[in-house]
Amino acid sequence: MDTVLLVKAAIMGIVEGLTEFLPISSTGHLILAGSLLNMGGEAANVFKIAIQTGAIFAVVLVYWQKIRHTVVALPRDKAAQRFALNVVIAFFPAVILGLLFGEAIDAHLFTPQVVATTFILGAFVILWAERRPQSAARVQSVDDMTPMDALKVGLVQCFAMIPGTSRSGATIIGGMLLGLSRKAATDFSFFLAIPTLIGAGVYSLFKARHLLSWADAPVFAVGLVFSFISAWICVRWLLRYISSHSFVPFAWYRIAFGVIVLLTWWMGWVAWEA
Repeated sequence: MDTVLLVKAAIMGIVEGLTEFLPISSTGHLILAGSLLNMGGEAANVFKIAIQTGAIFAVVLVYWQKIRHTVVALPRDKAAQRFALNVVIAFFPAVILGLLFGEAIDAHLFTPQVVATTFILGAFVILWAERRPQSAARVQSVDDMTPMDALKVGLVQCFAMIPGTSRSGATIIGGMLLGLSRKAATDFSFFLAIPTLIGAGVYSLFKARHLLSWADAPVFAVGLVFSFISAWICVRWLLRYISSHSFVPFAWYRIAFGVIVLLTWWMGWVAWEA
């Protein structure tokens, strides 16, 4: 196996892990990193989807106690049942819209102009959300959420189908605008990521199964491992960060990255392809 290819896979895994759960969109970063590393084409797209699994394992590990408690208590505990139901409710809007419009979005919206625009617009939404006092939040914990809260967050998550929006950004910031505290919105975003990313990954890999080969297993394994490690570090850091900080720095980062996307496209430095 080519050592250079394995190093590229490790870099892509790190990019995926560090950006998947921050409100900055992993899609734009993976497109840019993939182009700079000359990892483009259909096979590379399958790889980008597959390494999300590592990031999901990291979330499961960080929240293992809550997940385990919910599964064990599910048959008898109403709070566990309500929490599980909320995750399912929030999950389904993206499933329905993804099946209906996923191919059209892939075909028409993966452009540098769209990615840059959503990066910058998302930044202003974050700045708007952070201007609202946290004392106004009516939901302080994921256990306090109602099914209607979950449905609203699930609908907001659908905006993440637009490249550059950020699934985490849409659910966290959207949750805050809908009355969730920063902590509750972040926690629920992570829990919702588990079925959402697993479902999207399995569906995408099934559609692209003709591109999969056992010869590529080492590359996928390296990307997955580095995605897991970097995501685990990132999630733990973010949970500490939000206890005393806002998401405003991420807004300014999004604006800067959006400008970089436009410059790299306009100057022809990067081949911006999905």
